[in-house]
Amino acid sequence: MDQEDRIALFLDYENLAIGARDHLGGMTFDLRPIADALAERGRVVVRRAYADWSYFDEDRRLLTRSHVELIDIPQRMGASRKNAADIKMAVDALQLAFERDYISTFVFGTGDSDFTPLVHKLRELNKRVIGVGVEQSTSALLPPACDEFLYYDRLEGVEIRPARTRGGRPPAQSRPPEPVPQPVEQELEPAPAAEESARDVDTLAVLVAQTVAGLQGSSGGVVTASTLKRTLLRKDPTFNEGDYGFRTFGELLRYLADRNVVELGEGPAKGDPEVSLPEHGGPEAEFGLLRSVVADLSRNSGPVALSGLKNQLRRAQPDFSEKKLGYRSFLQFCKAAATAGAVDLRWDTDADDYLLTAPVRS
Repeated sequence: MDQEDRIALFLDYENLAIGARDHLGGMTFDLRPIADALAERGRVVVRRAYADWSYFDEDRRLLTRSHVELIDIPQRMGASRKNAADIKMAVDALQLAFERDYISTFVFGTGDSDFTPLVHKLRELNKRVIGVGVEQSTSALLPPACDEFLYYDRLEGVEIRPARTRGGRPPAQSRPPEPVPQPVEQELEPAPAAEESARDVDTLAVLVAQTVAGLQGSSGGVVTASTLKRTLLRKDPTFNEGDYGFRTFGELLRYLADRNVVELGEGPAKGDPEVSLPEHGGPEAEFGLLRSVVADLSRNSGPVALSGLKNQLRRAQPDFSEKKLGYRSFLQFCKAAATAGAVDLRWDTDADDYLLTAPVRS
């Protein structure tokens, strides 16, 4: 228990409740999905919610059953209820940070950018900060300031009401002659969605490879799955492997290992494998592709300029990406290929570009 993170949860309740009502099909805010997500991250020792509770009578009963301390900010004539709640919440969080050293993580349930300075200050005090907000009512300024940001609508257990049928026009009157084309359009819709999903995973593969390469270059030591996950969250606090269809981060890594994007080895702890880029002196298949394309092009026009060469590779292999292999640029990939002997690479002053040729092999 001593090694568990102690978490303090602060809810800007009006922001969450109104965000859920206005952007999630009129649903009532439910604390349970947030509580479940935090249970996976540590032990919640403080739960406080701030609002004028005369507006949330039923919610008050539900939160009390979940052992949430309700901080009442009553509306007064000529005063801003919103600002009063925000200031009280910020003061209480800072007071707790100084008085309770054992609290390592602060969680703020809000999408309000007014809390960004508070987040920065807590991180200066060596506290981890997690934000939770409804996606469409969350300011773009808040998630990057946090160590991790959870969109409430993506949490496990949040059941969003289905959107009402678009344009409640009576279909029998407006579309009697179109029973056949309608299903065709519906059948064609999933295809682009599937392609988009595939492209998203490819983008994720590039991000993971770049991150592993950066960690290996900066630390020179072992990169574990837990270190990689923390680094991905620092790059994008909204990162969640579930958004790409994976149940766990380990499942994502195994998928990337099967595609030869990364290699997994035994790590220092069970369930925390070592992650590295494939080691064989360079990606032989991709180096071979580069050599083949350069050889074909140079037969007609001599040495091949680096500019535009990547497009030629993609014509031969549409999914080619040097970043999937951990290279930060196409030039770095070509230099690695030259080091491996797949191509010859030199700078040409007259062409003001790198020129590549395929070496003659005996």
